[in-house]
Amino acid sequence: MLGNHNIRRLLREYYPLLAILIGVTLISIPMGPYRTLDTGLELSTVQGVLKWGYPYYKDWGNLFNEPPLGFYTEALFLRVFGLTEENGVVLITLFGLACTVMMYKLGKELYGKSPGLFAAAFFALAPWELILSRSFLIDTQCLLLSMIYLYFGILAIRKDSVKLAAVSGIFFAAALLTKLFAVFMLIPLLLLYLYQRPKNAKQILGQLGAFTLPAVFSTLLWYQIIAGKEILYLINHNDFRDLNFPGVVPTYSFVTNFLINYGLGLFFFVTVVFSLVIGLLFWKRFSKQSVVSDLICLVTILSILGLELYLAVNLNLKAPYTSAVKYIYQSLPFFSLAAASLASKSISLLKSAKKSAKVKRALLFSVSFIGLFLLVASIIANMNAARQLATVSYIIFRVQPNVDVGYAFHVLSPISQGDPLQIVQFFGFIVVLSALLWASRHFIVNLFRPMRQWI
Repeated sequence: MLGNHNIRRLLREYYPLLAILIGVTLISIPMGPYRTLDTGLELSTVQGVLKWGYPYYKDWGNLFNEPPLGFYTEALFLRVFGLTEENGVVLITLFGLACTVMMYKLGKELYGKSPGLFAAAFFALAPWELILSRSFLIDTQCLLLSMIYLYFGILAIRKDSVKLAAVSGIFFAAALLTKLFAVFMLIPLLLLYLYQRPKNAKQILGQLGAFTLPAVFSTLLWYQIIAGKEILYLINHNDFRDLNFPGVVPTYSFVTNFLINYGLGLFFFVTVVFSLVIGLLFWKRFSKQSVVSDLICLVTILSILGLELYLAVNLNLKAPYTSAVKYIYQSLPFFSLAAASLASKSISLLKSAKKSAKVKRALLFSVSFIGLFLLVASIIANMNAARQLATVSYIIFRVQPNVDVGYAFHVLSPISQGDPLQIVQFFGFIVVLSALLWASRHFIVNLFRPMRQWI
């Protein structure tokens, strides 16, 4: 039997994350399914798996030009629960919730427990995640596997463990067999590995072998032995052959346009920028772990966005230009981590303000206040975006504000004003906010302690 003490301890330990998961589920229920041309192709490919045992999307021999694992996972689920797109979206939503759990685990590992919870909330409430987690696409499954291999890779590096490197390698192989975008998570893993600077050559070779061999073996097994394709088939994708639309000139601003107007929202984007800027300006006032994690997030984001810009603008490729929602999806966890770290940075600056001279105290207090305002505004703005998304039947992520070109979704049955599902969604907002308030109770107390000295 659990005593009152154990119940309170479990509540303190697990309630915030559990409440975020429950709240986001309630928020997601009125949304979608979001449909696009790709969702139809993927459902057809799953039907091919169930009919022929291979991911054929039209007829026998028409192998879908994507890695296969995601389609087999979806086929297994739909064989049990019924071959409908709605059931497929349920599976993707479960993957999205699992991504939220991994977001917490990664945040806790890189920044600490409280930032980890805020990272989970930022991630789960981003319009980007809410849409993709309600769409029958393999991208969310790939992101989940990528986050898992990154997490175990971090543990392997910090604990200097070959076994954990092998676990990370298995999930890397699974992620790579789901979608090639899985390679993006190698960026933060490599940065952390270089930062740790391991010196034992035998251990280095053991870890690298344990990590890479599962991916090499599984890739060769599928493409050369099972599918009978050359290994170059991996990069022989239509996305890298199609040129841009006639009359539409790619501009470098299309990525920031997507992030601000669609993927993250203005407040979320500004919160990320502000967090990284004060992390660089006041780095001496933060822990070494926080500074290193900031640099990892910054370099990873810039690397992913930089590659996207090169493919779309310099190489003039159509798919990267119009499909930023999928191409840079693996940067979302690092935007979430950077934004969430602003909570711990703000309280650190407030503590520093207590011991500072009057002018510097005012500066630190102002920076902290702006940080806290942005945290609250970002969460509320994305909740409002979720409410609006549930009522629209068509969304297009325009590459430029006045150009009707971009990746589009449509919804067959959006909810209307006054629909009872809006109450369900509103209750979900309350549950998520309660989790963040519970997790921030000590943060709030510490916030007002220095303020009492200034009154």
